[in-house]
Amino acid sequence: MDDLGRACAVVGDLIERIGADEWTAATPCTEWSVRDVVAHLVGMNLVFVAMLEQTPLPERGVDRLGADPTAAFRRSATALQAAADRPGVLDEAQTTPVGAATGAERLQWRIADLLVHGWDLAQATRVPVELPADLVEQAFTFVGTHLPSQSRSGRFAGAQPIADNAPAIDRLAAFTGRAVPWPAPSPTS
Repeated sequence: MDDLGRACAVVGDLIERIGADEWTAATPCTEWSVRDVVAHLVGMNLVFVAMLEQTPLPERGVDRLGADPTAAFRRSATALQAAADRPGVLDEAQTTPVGAATGAERLQWRIADLLVHGWDLAQATRVPVELPADLVEQAFTFVGTHLPSQSRSGRFAGAQPIADNAPAIDRLAAFTGRAVPWPAPSPTS
């Protein structure tokens, strides 16, 4: 199984284990609930499909989750995998509204986003998940190399302090602006 498929599978399995009462829970993405994070993952999968297929970007503001967020995520992941599997797409350089990159570079960003938001969902729901260590290390290296040259405004908060020997997923989360450990909000009575 390739890296994208592995990342989508582990995040899809995590989404499947989210309890009915957890969809409105707060997440480390301060403006998003658990449902909002999953909606972002589905929407971004479809954005990357459009970029790889060089088709119009999907309409914003549409509820793509419906009554079955897990199925919506898995459908979007399948569509993304199909787009990534097209011959030559990973080598093609494209210029889109988010800049110029090859398909392979775009997929590295997609995998990093999936892993970081997988961490967000695990923090918010306390659903245990083991994100693939090799993918996390690759994502951390990729993001560490490419993010410093880009604006964080509107996409990432500033890097947060963390020990050099912390697990890679925690270092990736901190680098992308999350407090580690995440101080989950106290339930209100």
